[in-house]
Amino acid sequence: MICTAVIATSLDGFIARLDGGLDWLSSVEAEGQDYGFAAFMKTVDALVMGRKTFEIVRDFPEWPYGEKTVAVLTQDPLTLLQPLPKPVIVLPPDPEAVIAHFADQGAKHLYIDGGQTIRGFLACGHLNRLIISRIPILLGQGIPLFGSLPADIRLQHTETVSFPSGLVQSTYEVLTQPDVEL
Repeated sequence: MICTAVIATSLDGFIARLDGGLDWLSSVEAEGQDYGFAAFMKTVDALVMGRKTFEIVRDFPEWPYGEKTVAVLTQDPLTLLQPLPKPVIVLPPDPEAVIAHFADQGAKHLYIDGGQTIRGFLACGHLNRLIISRIPILLGQGIPLFGSLPADIRLQHTETVSFPSGLVQSTYEVLTQPDVEL
């Protein structure tokens, strides 16, 4: 199964403000520009995200995932504040269990979202590709995409696309992965 992380960061590597705020992303929102998101979504069978990420996206004015199944990784009960167009399922925050669940469903490609979830999949060797969109803003502090690593993780750059808004999107294949927790 292919697992691809797609995420935006500030130029200094933060995925959100310290309070989880994403208001800074609006600096690159352009009418009609989805930065390849719709085309990417056509390639995935389901999404996997952590509870914190879900709590942010569930309140978006429009549900961004269409009819795709969204798995929220959490140990706690999940309360939905709004009806969603496709069932949201809850799975334990264990990448091995998530992979097994979706393999049983016939899935071939998962979209992995959220910093903690991305780090978890990377740590156990289940992240194959990273698509990182760098937003031209410096936050100075926030929640980093990556923390310290127990070992080097080799990546191969496969593509970079720049957009008029200043957003630069790079794709990397993961070549080596540690078998330890991050």
